[in-house]
Amino acid sequence: MIEVLKGAWALLFGVMLLMVGNGMQGTLLGLRGEIEGFSTYQMSVVMSGYFAGFLFGSRMAPEMIRRVGHVRVFAALGSFVSAILILFPVFTDPVIWTLLRVALGFSFSGVYITAESWLNHAASNETRGQALSAYLVVQMVGIIAAQGLILVDDPGGFVLFILPSVLVSLAFAPILLTVSPTPAFEATRRMSLRELFRISPLGVVGVLIMGGVFSAEFGMAAVFGTEQGLTTREISLFISAIYVGGLVLQFPIGWLSDRLDRRTLIIAVALVGAVTTTLPLLVPDAFPALLLTAFFLGGTANPLYALLIAYTNDFLEVEDMPSASSGLMFVNGIGAVSGPLATGWFMGVLGPLGYFAFIALVFAALVGYGLWRATRRPAPSVEETHSYAPVLQSASPVVLDMAQEIYAEAAEEAEEAEGGASQAPEGGATGTHPPDRAQF
Repeated sequence: MIEVLKGAWALLFGVMLLMVGNGMQGTLLGLRGEIEGFSTYQMSVVMSGYFAGFLFGSRMAPEMIRRVGHVRVFAALGSFVSAILILFPVFTDPVIWTLLRVALGFSFSGVYITAESWLNHAASNETRGQALSAYLVVQMVGIIAAQGLILVDDPGGFVLFILPSVLVSLAFAPILLTVSPTPAFEATRRMSLRELFRISPLGVVGVLIMGGVFSAEFGMAAVFGTEQGLTTREISLFISAIYVGGLVLQFPIGWLSDRLDRRTLIIAVALVGAVTTTLPLLVPDAFPALLLTAFFLGGTANPLYALLIAYTNDFLEVEDMPSASSGLMFVNGIGAVSGPLATGWFMGVLGPLGYFAFIALVFAALVGYGLWRATRRPAPSVEETHSYAPVLQSASPVVLDMAQEIYAEAAEEAEEAEGGASQAPEGGATGTHPPDRAQF
């Protein structure tokens, strides 16, 4: 880890500043929307715009980079981000805010893809896993720090919109001054969603569900807080608790993932999420209970995404892992776009606590689907599974590809180790292989 930090500290510091800026705007818009009198439904549309833009950008940005290069794309989209952040208080209209959020999501997607490409290029095969872990930590730390900065001024003014714009602008300096252009993106064969679902139904459905949960926690938490009547400080603590939980529990769950039946672990973690998110429904006015719920919401939702990717990879051949990543990210993006809209509908019908009702329901749906899938086929044994790699849902396709490279390298090493220990039967193969797909 020290080697990774020495070689990429400036890049990671720049990414952290980007996350501070992004984390501030998500919370700030929820607070400012209430001040401007926007309805819950209007805010849900505004918040979903970011994820629509991010999904579109994740597909368009690589082609832009191929055409004009990493530095130009990074500088151009970074300038757009900085400008967009200070336009929100100028045009206080839900339609304009939605369009700005779409543009913001698109721009952040391209910025992340470029920065993460440099990170991937700087990491070696031996340090890629450590680089991914360090990247996850700085992302989480950036979002948590953003919640503290929300308290420095009144959300009804301009200062809190200017501050993230400045931070994003400052993030460019350490990144652009310490990196070199990376090789052009290589085209990866995309696996069809039909084929991906046939290989791992639970993986695809789970990633879709977790997209909705992530966008609800990232986009609608501040909206819930304002509707619930929380103070700005309480909203800041509530959102911070979500990401502290994600940071604290990510690695223990990853450790268990390499030692237990992953499907059972997915069901168990989702069950914890479903149970803990019902706590505010039982004691709606207890703020400590709200913080505890937030901690377990982030601590279950964020690791589940990486856990579901690892579970899906357990059924893939090594050469198919890269082509599966684009399909998984697309499915997750669809869930992320729909998450704020569904959350807004639940809150419109049930009141502010509809926020937790929606999340508890989708967690329960994942538990139920996981239990049903357990009756359809056996899970891979622990010996057949591949290493867990920590990935956040806010990451671009580049980081997901980095994780897939880690999975593939681990699988190849396992096959080589097993092949060296024993001879394969005549006409057979050695190594760890996914279960026979014919049984699906």
